[in-house]
Amino acid sequence: MAEIELSAGTVEYTDTGGDGPVLVFLHGVTVAPSVWRHVVAGLSDEYRCVLPHLPLGSHRRPMRPDADLSLPAMAGLIGEFLERLDLREVTLVQNDWGGAQVLVAHGGAERVARMVLTPCEAFDNYPPGLPGRLLTLTARVPGGLAALAHLLRLRAVRRAPGGWGWMSKRPVPDEIMDEWFRSAREQPAVRRDLAAYGLSIPSREVLLEWAERNRAFTGPVLVVWAAEDRVMPGAHGGRLAALYPQGRLVTISDSYTLVPEDQPAALTSTIRGFLAETSVSGRGAAS
Repeated sequence: MAEIELSAGTVEYTDTGGDGPVLVFLHGVTVAPSVWRHVVAGLSDEYRCVLPHLPLGSHRRPMRPDADLSLPAMAGLIGEFLERLDLREVTLVQNDWGGAQVLVAHGGAERVARMVLTPCEAFDNYPPGLPGRLLTLTARVPGGLAALAHLLRLRAVRRAPGGWGWMSKRPVPDEIMDEWFRSAREQPAVRRDLAAYGLSIPSREVLLEWAERNRAFTGPVLVVWAAEDRVMPGAHGGRLAALYPQGRLVTISDSYTLVPEDQPAALTSTIRGFLAETSVSGRGAAS
């Protein structure tokens, strides 16, 4: 992994390199960039794939104690990351987290030409569903996140209904989930970062107003939703696609939220088709 110094702290990232169009992959809370490993393997022959390890609970490098890790500030880190690496005409590819929409809402997406939004937070579904609400409640209890991080060493807890068991239809390999949860178990400062983010979610009215601002994004947007998702409401896929002047919706069957885990081949094919059909010439976002 390479690393870059941003305003909040040191952020690690993976960059496959090459001269192809740039795809930047965003992961969710307590999930690491490895969730994209199969999709990146299927796209890196033609595209430059860049994967920041965001400070959302699986990161290995804690942020500065005084860092602003609120939802809008965390989304702003994406824009800062793109600027520091001088990445242009970027396609943001997102799963689980809703940071891309928040970035657009706050006017920081001038380097973004296209977006691929797989099942993710949207509208007022922050934090998402029952798993997100449980995580937030746990963060409010002293020692709650530490206890949860230790419990997540157990497969039964990882696959429990109402928690991570609702994120993927099929079990994620143990070694991948070990990577996702290790830092929060071993580093109090990582748990501090996660709590700071999790307790920063604004009101429903603010979230919905931010969603409306996404109508200003004029680049192509592919929304890929999971037909059996138990965390992201099914209606949100169509609503999200309808926000964007060039939005389109594709539904993938036999999958929960983590489509990159449940249906990586179908998702890779869908993304590749979208990229081939759309242009990245010209600015794709309102500044």
